[in-house]
Amino acid sequence: MAGTTNPPPDDDAVDVRLTRRSFLKTAGVGAVATSVVGIAAGTAEAAVYGPGSMTVTLAVNGAARKLSVEPRVTLLEALRDELGLTGAKPVCDRGACGACTVLLNGAPVASCMMLAADAEGAKITTVEGIGTPEAMSPVQAAFVECDALQCGFCTPGFVVAATALLSRNPDPSLAEIKEGLAGNLCRCGTYGRIFEAVSKAAKATRASAKRP
Repeated sequence: MAGTTNPPPDDDAVDVRLTRRSFLKTAGVGAVATSVVGIAAGTAEAAVYGPGSMTVTLAVNGAARKLSVEPRVTLLEALRDELGLTGAKPVCDRGACGACTVLLNGAPVASCMMLAADAEGAKITTVEGIGTPEAMSPVQAAFVECDALQCGFCTPGFVVAATALLSRNPDPSLAEIKEGLAGNLCRCGTYGRIFEAVSKAAKATRASAKRP
């Protein structure tokens, strides 16, 4: 319209026009700046691993084992491929099934979700360190007596998780057993007998503790 003038620009107004190119350029600059700040704020002792192999020492089942592995190697891979301890099983590879469960300082962890390098300095116990066919632990013996397995693929993880449960709660209720084993899946659906086995192992462990 003739005679109409545009209002003067507002210095406080924000230019909301944003193109994909400008967004990527801004994001890139921000990421670089953040990285530089992070490096500057880091300690001089920060370790840098890779791309080649590195030496780690793992305390597994009471013995120190020195390994040469790449930084990307998980604890599960190191146990199975480097040490031949194949009780922990690779199944979901995302910490959801419990088949790879081992004890780390007495606590159950999914070994597929932990780097071998991060396990240095911790006490690692696999199902092989809990008992043997000749000298089974109460949990292992109860699993056999209660026939608490079908294909057996998930059994080592259940045994390890049950061992951890009974170490912190020697007299668990059925609900507590279910909660303690909630991170482990049995594709054969043998849960009833698994729960029975853990309950029986708890009784056997308490009876053994009372003996002089």
